[in-house]
Amino acid sequence: MKREPDEVMSIGELAEYLKISRSTLYKLVQEGRLPGQKLGKRWRFHKDAIDEWLKQHPENTRSRA
Repeated sequence: MKREPDEVMSIGELAEYLKISRSTLYKLVQEGRLPGQKLGKRWRFHKDAIDEWLKQHPENTRSRA
């Protein structure tokens, strides 16, 4: 059975969910290009906000080959 992601994800969980490296994910959030919140030293992401962002930004999901 496939495990559904939690409502709130850590940077590691989100990197796995989006299938991108942590370094790429850090770059995106630090540039303000991906919705997230920093709590103390840790980033947290709402799954619903990420899913909505993906729908609104299809240019970010295309292959860059």
